[in-house]
Amino acid sequence: MKLSIIIPVFNEEKTIFEIIKKVKKVELPDNISKEIIVVNDASIDKTAEILKGVRNIEVISHKRNLGKGAAIKTGLKKATGDLILVQDADLEYNPEDYSRLIRPIRESNADVVYGSRLKSFPLRISGKRKTPLITHYLGNKFLSLVTRIVYGTDLSDMETCYKVFRKSIIKSIKLRANRFDFEPEITAKILKKGYKIYEVPIKVKPRGYDEGKKITWKDGFIAVWTLLKYRFID
Repeated sequence: MKLSIIIPVFNEEKTIFEIIKKVKKVELPDNISKEIIVVNDASIDKTAEILKGVRNIEVISHKRNLGKGAAIKTGLKKATGDLILVQDADLEYNPEDYSRLIRPIRESNADVVYGSRLKSFPLRISGKRKTPLITHYLGNKFLSLVTRIVYGTDLSDMETCYKVFRKSIIKSIKLRANRFDFEPEITAKILKKGYKIYEVPIKVKPRGYDEGKKITWKDGFIAVWTLLKYRFID
């Protein structure tokens, strides 16, 4: 069995080398190999230069910036693995979670697995363990609530980066999203096809806008519209 890891990247010169290093280093269960596909979405910093010095990965470059969803679709065209996993190019998500994420599929308990940041992560308003980026936390909670209401699911974290699919499933879905609306679109279409999304709790280290975070409140409105839209159309 092979795991294809797709890393969409745009202007991540500070983290791209380190995250690829972590992805390469992480150990997978026996008999599972991995391929790393990095899609450089027309970065204008030193990302492309850094990628030239990294071995044993496949790098695909867009001539112009098309968005995260477009980068993932480009990666899917090149992926040869039995399983597909999406990895952000920053350091918020820890590749050490890979084995836990793919285990339900290996054990034939699931076809799609999401890494949930919110399943066992309570909101803390103050103190040393105060929830970072509270507005984002609440926004993600709201989007997951909309998903549960509209699609009749118990999903706790629709917007998570860590999504793992059997290749046959994601290849059968026609994806239209080119930007951050990839997350709600793929979730909506998977649920409409009747697949159960298995969730595995994960921990993340959220970064702020000063560190390069790109998603904004506007993307939240687009996500709601996307969830509603694909409930009724393909």
